[in-house]
Amino acid sequence: MPELPEVETVRRGLNQLTLNQKITGGDVLLHRTIAYPVSVDDFVSKIKGSAIATWYRRGKYLLAELSCATHNSYLGVHLRMTGQLLWLNQDEPLHKHTRVRLFFEDGWELRFVDQRTFGQMWWVPPNQAPESIITGLAKLAADPFSPEFTVDYLAQKLKNRRRPIKTALLDQSVVAGLGNIYADEALFMSGILPETMCVDLQPEQIKKLRSQIIKVLETSIAAGGTTFSNFLNVKGVNGNYGGVAWVYNRTGEPCRVCGNVIQRTRLAGRSSHFCLQCQR
Repeated sequence: MPELPEVETVRRGLNQLTLNQKITGGDVLLHRTIAYPVSVDDFVSKIKGSAIATWYRRGKYLLAELSCATHNSYLGVHLRMTGQLLWLNQDEPLHKHTRVRLFFEDGWELRFVDQRTFGQMWWVPPNQAPESIITGLAKLAADPFSPEFTVDYLAQKLKNRRRPIKTALLDQSVVAGLGNIYADEALFMSGILPETMCVDLQPEQIKKLRSQIIKVLETSIAAGGTTFSNFLNVKGVNGNYGGVAWVYNRTGEPCRVCGNVIQRTRLAGRSSHFCLQCQR
């Protein structure tokens, strides 16, 4: 599933390529991809004629501010497990997993490709808060890059929780945008085992964890995100972080720091990768 660095990579690419581009129409090939409004014809008609003013990211959600002569609205996108937003010429052959096509001037289109079909798109009407339509936004915690994501904030979120820290970090009501890859990486860089209970973490560990979460996310964004299966940026290019990952997807390989074998376990149904020498 694309996590914060992958979604941020897509956002930056979209802001480079699509700003001030007017939507001339669309084609919805899989109706259930459109979460709001119910009618796909309404969805296409409401966004048609609007231009993209800017793209925002909230956690793993993308929001495009749409402007037209009479009002502003929003287009929301969640890539879920396998979603891709690709900026292509309209003559480009259709991928078999293409779900939505948004047409722009000069023969370009924004194509939503999604193999597992869990991805969603929303149109948010004028004068309505995005979270009133995209209800998952209201449940998000602070973004790691926001001023609210302080050491005190993280300590309060983890306080008295009798659950493994890895499981807590995957909870979007604790940290927005963090997922399996970067939770493993941040815990390694912090020297904390994924099975450590939140309630047992010391203040210095939480302080280091907060800084390492930000550091690993910044490193991955600089590398264009991670491609282990099907993530592509808007130009169809793979992310490069996977080649320098500390522990994620490196089971049985030597630790890049101490040389010990990277271990793997399962917590709450998710794989966790760690080094018993470097993490305590």
